[in-house]
Amino acid sequence: MTKTIKAVGFELEQKQSDMIEKKIERVKYADDLIVDLIVKVEHEKAYVFDATVNFRWGTQAHVSAEDFDFGASLNKMMDVLDVKIKKEKDKVQEKK
Repeated sequence: MTKTIKAVGFELEQKQSDMIEKKIERVKYADDLIVDLIVKVEHEKAYVFDATVNFRWGTQAHVSAEDFDFGASLNKMMDVLDVKIKKEKDKVQEKK
């Protein structure tokens, strides 16, 4: 899985970058199913996290979360992303 993290409108601090990397570990179980994971973080008034996951079989999932707190926004996005990846994994396993 290739991970790409982009910050838009602000400079991502090392602490924030490490926090994102640590949270991405939650989806390690799907490493072999995911081609790449792109996380974009925007900050104006609130932090907006957008994640796009490209699966091996050509499917793409996109999730987004927004909050005034960096950590809260990241957690919201990861919760939704985790559910999406599990659903996609289950769909593929049902077809086998």
